[in-house]
Amino acid sequence: MPVAIITGASKGLGHALGAAFARRGWDLVLDARTAPALEASAEELRRYGTGVRALPGDVTDARHRAELVAAARELGGSLDLLVSNASALGAEPLVRLEELPLEGLRAALETNVVAALGLVQEALPLLRAGTPGAVVAVSSDAATGAYGTWGGYGASKAALDRLVAVLAVEEPALRVWAVDPGDMGTDLYAAAVPGDDDPRPAPDEVVPGFLRLLDERPASGRYAAPALVAGR
Repeated sequence: MPVAIITGASKGLGHALGAAFARRGWDLVLDARTAPALEASAEELRRYGTGVRALPGDVTDARHRAELVAAARELGGSLDLLVSNASALGAEPLVRLEELPLEGLRAALETNVVAALGLVQEALPLLRAGTPGAVVAVSSDAATGAYGTWGGYGASKAALDRLVAVLAVEEPALRVWAVDPGDMGTDLYAAAVPGDDDPRPAPDEVVPGFLRLLDERPASGRYAAPALVAGR
């Protein structure tokens, strides 16, 4: 069975990706900070009959990252996919740069960039041993567009995009994709912009874009999930 690690997997896009992979028979290692929500997510995914390891913790903790990779090694001996989906906003709700707490920016960079790279570093031996493996870094349109109040979060995702682009150059045998999932109705968005009740796609609706990457394995690069879903 192919094996995937998914961070931020207790709800939203992370849970939706886990369900899609479980339906395809993938074994999964799931991460999230809140243990009860993560275990509930894992219990639902185990109904598909695949191996699911749920490890609550914070991806900024190096020991926790090592535990995630060790669990993947125990499940399959190699790692086919690493999805860095766990994200921090830096301020909830989002605020203008003049008000952005520097500690919040540091927290966003630590989760969205430093921890994502740390997990890649920990997982590289298993990724190279796989088919070879693939890395998906969940990005944002805020990484490329200047939207008011999204400066800190967008800066962290822009940095993540650059790391992913360089990783693709340095690891040509892997597939390394930064994926902008587009607007979604998630808890993260609600925390970023409370009171914005405009309808947005559910995470399930963009999952086919991620699956298309896995099925077609296009060149490493930056992709937008809604465009992949639309066949572009």
